Amino acid sequence: MTSTSPPPGLARFNDLTESVARAALHEACASTAWVTRLLAARPYAAAADLYAAADAAMAGLTATDLAEAMAGHPPIGRPKPGDPTSAREQRGMAGASDELKAELLELNLAYQDKFGHVFLICATGRTGEQMRDAVKERIGNAPEREREIVRLELGKINRIRLARLVEED
Repeated sequence: MTSTSPPPGLARFNDLTESVARAALHEACASTAWVTRLLAARPYAAAADLYAAADAAMAGLTATDLAEAMAGHPPIGRPKPGDPTSAREQRGMAGASDELKAELLELNLAYQDKFGHVFLICATGRTGEQMRDAVKERIGNAPEREREIVRLELGKINRIRLARLVEED
């Protein structure tokens, strides 16, 4: 006999009040539209359903929604002080040399001048050098191409954050 109840972490998420769930989802992604779409689809039977809803919501974000989502992310190499999520995700920069940090700051500023927003990458598991190389590679992109890459990277970040939210007991 198979169980039809969701795993404990997901069940806990499904049972949160709307305001608490909204705050938890906002920690995963700063886009109000994304959060609203995920809230509207609760309860979720399986984590895969939540991830599919998150992907669909991400695909439907407007340029304004994407800008709102990106505004919730600090620049690479400068995690938000006191924010364990930001520090954990940017762990690859923890042991970076001063030269690499300075180079990444310069690249971040050039990227921001060109595209009007922070360089966004799923930094989890990446070294400082890999992140630097990614900025160098992506800074040559056309704005339309970069917007789609940002959407994909943001989706990866959101999935990792959602997994931490619903898969931990």
